[in-house]
Amino acid sequence: MGLPPEVDALLPYWLGAWAMQIAPNWIAADFAARIPFGLMLATSLLATWYGTYYLARNPKAQPVAFAFGGEASPIDYARALADGGLLAIIACLGLAQLSHETTPAQAQLCFAALCFFAVAALPYRTVLPAISGTAGLAGLSLSGAPTMAVLFGLGSALAYGIDRQVANERRDQTGFHIIGILAATTLAALLTTLLDLWQWRVDLLELTTAKWRDLGRLALWFTWPAWPLAGWTVWRWRRHLGTVAPSLHLTLPLWFVVVAVATTILTEASDRSLLLGLPALAALAAFALPTLSRSVSALIDWFTLLFFTGCAIVIWVIWIAMETGVPQQPAANVARLVPGFEHSFSLFPFVIAFLASVAWIWLVTWRIGRHPAAIWKSLVLPSGGAVLSYLLLTTLWMPMLDYARSDVPLVKRVVAIVNKPDCVQGFGLPRHRIAALTFHGDLTVQPAEVGPRCPWLIVEHEALAKLFTEIDMAHWELTAKARQPTDRADTLFIYKRVSSSAR
Repeated sequence: MGLPPEVDALLPYWLGAWAMQIAPNWIAADFAARIPFGLMLATSLLATWYGTYYLARNPKAQPVAFAFGGEASPIDYARALADGGLLAIIACLGLAQLSHETTPAQAQLCFAALCFFAVAALPYRTVLPAISGTAGLAGLSLSGAPTMAVLFGLGSALAYGIDRQVANERRDQTGFHIIGILAATTLAALLTTLLDLWQWRVDLLELTTAKWRDLGRLALWFTWPAWPLAGWTVWRWRRHLGTVAPSLHLTLPLWFVVVAVATTILTEASDRSLLLGLPALAALAAFALPTLSRSVSALIDWFTLLFFTGCAIVIWVIWIAMETGVPQQPAANVARLVPGFEHSFSLFPFVIAFLASVAWIWLVTWRIGRHPAAIWKSLVLPSGGAVLSYLLLTTLWMPMLDYARSDVPLVKRVVAIVNKPDCVQGFGLPRHRIAALTFHGDLTVQPAEVGPRCPWLIVEHEALAKLFTEIDMAHWELTAKARQPTDRADTLFIYKRVSSSAR
């Protein structure tokens, strides 16, 4: 209908469209569009592991050697911290919903993680970091975050410039690293300029007390449990940060986090901006693991065990209530909150949920048992509990969540009223509503202002105030209202075209 996308991005929409074009006919279009986004999530996790690994290879990040030897080798130590970084980002609560969406935010996370990996690996590799860094910065620019791409590049180049005196495996090439980072950043900026993707989104006038409070709450839960560990890392390494040449393993991830937090504060898309800082925040969290005392590790374990076990029990109890009607109160709550939803048993999701629960019990048993100590052991239960919650929600609760969050029930009610006309006119409809009416309802939606003489007019409830001032309603009559089952305020008003004589 001529509307621009919600985010000024190109590449994520291209990827989804290409996937639908390439996919064979037996693959549904909506499923095909999810495939590249699933691959981008996997790339984000992989880039986080390798980014943390190469940062941990930095000589300043290595532990002090024992007087008589016996310490872990630098590579083994780096791998252990990389495992911790991967577990930390998986455990972050903010990753739960956004990582399962086919939105530009998922693409931005992927390309931010590639940038993070590239600048972390430059002292040890050349070709792969060069490709990853160029693709990451260009991908960020094409995914709606060109300013963050430029800031990531400039800050990384500055970090390398400050760290030039630090000995590393390829000290003599530090100047080339800086030139390469600046070249990739310039390329991303030129690409953004040529495609006219620069947009001003900073809004300083909205920084009220209420917004600061909301941002604080968002930061606390969105980045949990990585943020307290990252804060502990900064505190323990504070003396190194105050030196003339602070180490790359601190300055690089700190810069990525600072850029993400600043963007979160200054733009409306707070959670999606904060998402881009999770790979670097997870790396910082990993560096805290070797310094945690046994009591702190035990506190993390007990809190995580109680929290995620409680979540799993609640999910199972409500599912059993939907299945059997017992306990009665949870079943009544579901019927009240999700009216019209009809639950049905599905064997495959049940088996997956059952195996996930058994795996959680085994993981808890393993964690409290006697086994060789591992640096990343404090993040095993947080990440495992997060994965358990993901699996239970996307198996036992997925039909209910689909019904509650999807536009499908609303579209079915609209189709039952208008049947199958040649077209319908829409006024004030958001983009997701237009897409739902087109895809799920097989309706051809035209703008009310310039559309043809369609027999039906569908109006979003929020647009009623300006409907009668912008549209001539002399030939329209309100016929029905279609409400979202889980939100009665979310209503579509359906008008039918009538002749003047009929009126």
